[in-house]
Amino acid sequence: MPPLPDAEPVPGFEHPLPSVPPESGARSTTSERPHRCGYVAIIGRPNVGKSTLLNRLVGEKLSITSAKAQTTRHRIVGVVTRPGAQFLLLDTPGFQTRNRGALNRVLNRTASQAALEADVVVLVVDAHGFNDADEQVLRLVPADKPLIVALNKVDALTDRNRLLPVLARLGERAQITAMVPISARNGRQVDELLEECAKYLPEGEPLFEPDAYTDRSERFLAAEAIREKMFRLLGDELPYQSTVIIEQFEETPTLRRIFAAIVVERDAQKPIVLGAGGERIKRIASEARQDLERLFGGTIYLEVWVKVRGGWSDNEQRLKTYGYD
Repeated sequence: MPPLPDAEPVPGFEHPLPSVPPESGARSTTSERPHRCGYVAIIGRPNVGKSTLLNRLVGEKLSITSAKAQTTRHRIVGVVTRPGAQFLLLDTPGFQTRNRGALNRVLNRTASQAALEADVVVLVVDAHGFNDADEQVLRLVPADKPLIVALNKVDALTDRNRLLPVLARLGERAQITAMVPISARNGRQVDELLEECAKYLPEGEPLFEPDAYTDRSERFLAAEAIREKMFRLLGDELPYQSTVIIEQFEETPTLRRIFAAIVVERDAQKPIVLGAGGERIKRIASEARQDLERLFGGTIYLEVWVKVRGGWSDNEQRLKTYGYD
């Protein structure tokens, strides 16, 4: 993947807002500071930029993105190694209650569990406004958990005064440890966000090699790449109850052969994915293959077809077999 452009400070927001002092020892000099390693949960309502932030921090297109709610459906660990600290970033599905059924329950449970298990929680909030959906996500965070608010999309604010009511409403929450204005899209102040997180990570040795960027397999990443193209190319026609499973993944020294199935719930949804003369599914496969060749650094042979599995999204046992924990 080509290198991401260098980040620039957000005009008018060059430093994080004041934070609660860390525990004793966290402000020692670099030479004295112990190595830290821990989990950072990235949570928030749908479409606030959680996955974009994870990809920016990791430096790879690890978590898929689109304008559709709950594009992220799995807890993905992104690994960021810096001098003195290793961050294990947990990208989570957007928490929401609009959609019902087993699939949404599993996705919400994944987000809630990450907030409970992480050492630090980053709540991503759209700088344009803090609403009741954000408030609902905020309630997932235990009161004693270090909570850092990432005010995302500040680069898109035409009037900086619009940020004031957001800051005021967030400032009423005693549990918030720090607030950092960022732009996940162009990387502004994401390093400052990591610095804030590092203060509250536990001391410990790295759990991953320095060049690792995820705990997920290439098989998983292949399924996610195909699913992203579904979200992007099908738009509003995309059935919510659709997923991707990798049925076969073969690797040789010169080629990866991947056979995947897009799973929908009803026969009527199959033509939506296929398109006229199979045009849509061919484009989904072609664009996914190109992304995977960039990510894996090698040649990909990819076949994708559509299968109908009625009721899969409302059956927790079936969800588990498809990788939804």
